[in-house]
Amino acid sequence: MADDIDKVQPVSISEVKSILKKIEKERKELLYEQKIAYEHANKFAKLPVKDIISITSELKNLEFLKDNQVYKIADILPLNEDDVKTIFAKERLSLGENEIKKILDIVGKYSIDQI
Repeated sequence: MADDIDKVQPVSISEVKSILKKIEKERKELLYEQKIAYEHANKFAKLPVKDIISITSELKNLEFLKDNQVYKIADILPLNEDDVKTIFAKERLSLGENEIKKILDIVGKYSIDQI
């Protein structure tokens, strides 16, 4: 049981927004740090949580991506090859054209323009 508490799991900005909204309803007011995080999430969340769940599950099927990379892609929604390369610039993972295309194909389904 202690292992569950210590486990860190990445979440998207949209999920943070949803979590903080629930906390706000329960408590009536957020703590200072939570307010700052909520404002940030409100400003930068691009997709609704249900779409984030869909895109992250599709991206997780790509075996070459780690969970933190999946959520970063879902938050940023890269539009082109250079955007994807920028996300992975500090990573030890080097993506090929085919892998980048797979990422962009999935992200393209959830593009803000199409919603």
